[in-house]
Amino acid sequence: MAKNQNFTKRYSDCFKLQVIEDIEKNGLSIERCRSKYGIGGKETIQKWLRTFGKNHLLNRVVSVRSVKEMDELKRLRTEYKALKEAYAELSLHHKCSEKVIEVADELFNLDLKKKYEQELSIYFKGRKQ
Repeated sequence: MAKNQNFTKRYSDCFKLQVIEDIEKNGLSIERCRSKYGIGGKETIQKWLRTFGKNHLLNRVVSVRSVKEMDELKRLRTEYKALKEAYAELSLHHKCSEKVIEVADELFNLDLKKKYEQELSIYFKGRKQ
């Protein structure tokens, strides 16, 4: 009875160095080496390059920023934080106002929200003309 069993391939350091040499000296791509040597994992060779090879062959994103850009980024982050806090405060204020109207409606048996919305619509209709 044949079962699908998970197994881990172990590669010798000598084999790893041979693959890395193919990449570094012969200019083979990582994908090409994977298919040439039958290596299954997509990250396997990249891990070997980090361990044994030259790091310049790994895909890296290098961000170069000037002092002016860094100051601008810091200012924008501070502004974003302040706006976020202001939004939270206004949102809380709005929820409190809604709750006060709701409680007043229940206590005095009124529909203040509906009356307020009607007055607003009349106000804005008169303003457009």
